[in-house]
Amino acid sequence: MAALQPVRGTHDLLPDDFRRHRAVSDAAAETALRYGYEQIATPIFEFSAVFNRTLGDTSDIVTKEMYSFDDRGGDNITLRPENTAGVCRAFMSNGLAQQAPVRHFYAGPMFRYERPQKGRLRQFHQFGIELIGAPQAQGDIEVIACGAAIMETLGLKDRVTLELNTLGDSASRDAYRAALVAYFQDHLAALSDESKDRLGRNPLRILDSKDEGDRRIVAGAPSFDEYLNTESQEFFAAVREGLETLGIAYALNPKLVRGLDYYCHTAFEFTTTELGAQAAVLAGGRYDGLMEMMGGPATPGVGWAAGIERLAMLADSPAPPPGIVAIVPLGEAAERRALQLAETLRRDGLRVDWAFSGAMKKRMKRADKVGATHAVILGDEELVRGVAQVKDMAQGGQSEVALDGLGPALKAAQAARATG
Repeated sequence: MAALQPVRGTHDLLPDDFRRHRAVSDAAAETALRYGYEQIATPIFEFSAVFNRTLGDTSDIVTKEMYSFDDRGGDNITLRPENTAGVCRAFMSNGLAQQAPVRHFYAGPMFRYERPQKGRLRQFHQFGIELIGAPQAQGDIEVIACGAAIMETLGLKDRVTLELNTLGDSASRDAYRAALVAYFQDHLAALSDESKDRLGRNPLRILDSKDEGDRRIVAGAPSFDEYLNTESQEFFAAVREGLETLGIAYALNPKLVRGLDYYCHTAFEFTTTELGAQAAVLAGGRYDGLMEMMGGPATPGVGWAAGIERLAMLADSPAPPPGIVAIVPLGEAAERRALQLAETLRRDGLRVDWAFSGAMKKRMKRADKVGATHAVILGDEELVRGVAQVKDMAQGGQSEVALDGLGPALKAAQAARATG
């Protein structure tokens, strides 16, 4: 029988991988907390209507990518493909409107049935923030500034570009959509099949088509600037002015769009050239129409989501974990004492490993394999005298240390080694 393998598009986060993963999540969480955001966790699965309503029955995510199923109670359930809808559902379900504006952040797995490739998995992890109940441009500035601060914390400030665009308000977008449809209808025969399909559903999405023929057509498409009303122009100007005040560099990208109807005004992405086709590492925008689409009252919102796997591939390797201490007991009495000693050292804040059987040579080999900084050798003679032999695994030296002072002595030795 063949050994079982992970499902295509998923992967195991082994210790080294998970250390990078956690470093990204921890840096993002610490930064979000400084901006006043508090962590929220919504269920990994929701009623499918949460996503069907918000993402649209004709969107690629709903029609091709969602993991949906009927549970034993007959309810249609979906593993979350994104978390903004879940956070907004939680906002309504828990009656948080009276607390608005609310600031939440989240981190966790999302699920989409996509073609696996570098930086794109079927189970992937995102970190995101949502600011709900703030209609002002300052809200957009704040969430972008938080994203920029996370990039800087991860050492990526000079390796990513903030791309910025406006989608205008609904009136501006409707006028622009009509102009785009008319333009693309005149070039219908030359459009790719995917763009022909998008024309009736999400014509703005044609603007970010990767098809070379589509790109040539898009180059001559009407500019959104011509259809922005005064209110939309002023809102976008306020966002740009705020970013400039904070010294956050950006590049205008008129082709940066969001295909869903509830998005408006600011759209933005932090992109990189170092991950091939998966250029965006963080993307977001304003979604003032989302709550109404979910059956709630009109409530403004703005936020973003970042791919943890993609950021982990870019970020520097995190610092290694604290050094580990290996206990090497020799004899039955030492085995019993080692059990107590390991717990004492762990409570002193040390990482402890010990092999549960084997001769000294095998145990020392184990200590070397786990990268122990020191081996604590404990035999019958040491037990009688209340001491242990402590061997420096790197330098080979060995010294005798009293058991009642072993924890502080090992911590001091590890600290000296780290600074030396």
